[in-house]
Amino acid sequence: MNDQDIITRLNSVFRDVFDDDSLSVSENTTSADIEDWDSIEHINLISAVEDEFSMQFRMREVSGMKNVGEMIAIIKERGKQ
Repeated sequence: MNDQDIITRLNSVFRDVFDDDSLSVSENTTSADIEDWDSIEHINLISAVEDEFSMQFRMREVSGMKNVGEMIAIIKERGKQ
């Protein structure tokens, strides 16, 4: 699984979670870039990403993620296709 494959799948997850079909994420996307990305939506997003990639984030990973690129790195390391 390469970065572009992951981003394509993440775009679908983000669009579903934030109910915005025009949303497009990149490695540099942060919560500040998406208006509705608050702490509650962060939990929903993490859960949806875990489901999509059949993996689980560790608590320190969830609290330490600064951007989508860090999420991609963790998915590449431990995610399943």
